[in-house]
Amino acid sequence: MDLNLLLSNLRNPTLLFFLLGILASTLRSDLKIPSTTSKFISLYLLFSIGFKGGQELAHHEFNAEIGFSLIFGLFVAGLIPLYTFFLLKKRMGIYNAGAVAAAYGSVSAVTFVAASSFLEAQQQVFGGHMVAVMALMEAPAIIVGVVLIMQYDKENESPPKLSEIIHHSFTNGSVLLIMGSLLIGLVADNKQAEGIKPFTTDIFKGFLAIFLLEMGMVTARRIQVFRKYGYFATLFAIVVPAINGVLVAFASTWVTDVPANRFMFAILAASASYIAVPAAMRLAAPKADPGLYIPMALGVTFPFNITLGMPLYWALVQ
Repeated sequence: MDLNLLLSNLRNPTLLFFLLGILASTLRSDLKIPSTTSKFISLYLLFSIGFKGGQELAHHEFNAEIGFSLIFGLFVAGLIPLYTFFLLKKRMGIYNAGAVAAAYGSVSAVTFVAASSFLEAQQQVFGGHMVAVMALMEAPAIIVGVVLIMQYDKENESPPKLSEIIHHSFTNGSVLLIMGSLLIGLVADNKQAEGIKPFTTDIFKGFLAIFLLEMGMVTARRIQVFRKYGYFATLFAIVVPAINGVLVAFASTWVTDVPANRFMFAILAASASYIAVPAAMRLAAPKADPGLYIPMALGVTFPFNITLGMPLYWALVQ
């Protein structure tokens, strides 16, 4: 790994605001981001990345690489929860194993946004179709996780219908917004779209910095709850995502030779959902402990990816 690249990433203003959030919570500062503001910023980030992806996609004809990329993303999203469930089943139980497997098979839109900012700093551009890949990878992992829980749970006499889980996965707010923004960006008139470009591009990093400030504060609070689960969960939340990212960084050469796209595949495979999956698991697996799978994804995997993971995956795809 390039040491200069690592140091440059650690000095990224958006990452430094994330660390400031951790520090503020650790020192028990009264610094707070209003919940309405936080929700607006998260919606803005999803809208912006989706719309820009749609605009990029509009300038390219649908080809074999885009088709294979979508299939590859779906395959990765289905495979990761399948093997992680069996790694965790004995140690964490059926419900927690299913929820954690779903979280790590699914993706983090915020990590994807941070990765796009990382690539911008490297003066690299990824294909707009990667936004569609990200959106499609949300649901399959949730479905696989729930099916595994239903398969191995002998106590649940009235499990939720699979159709309900699929519907909930695709209508989840974050998935719906980013898919809708992608489609709007795809069909929008280019001249008309230029009018909102300052909103989707120029102020993007500022909003990302504020959002990561709050994520830092949330992370520090979640870590306290997470400690009761011991070192195994912590090691899993670092080692397994890193392995997933490294393997997919190499395997993605089957579908694309563009380093930025391969990097995005790696970060998607290495990230873990802490928004869509908890929402789905409340319905599908209420016995799963959110005090385990949310801190694993948000408190351990997310900081690892935006500090050490991204420079590692970028070095591998060079």
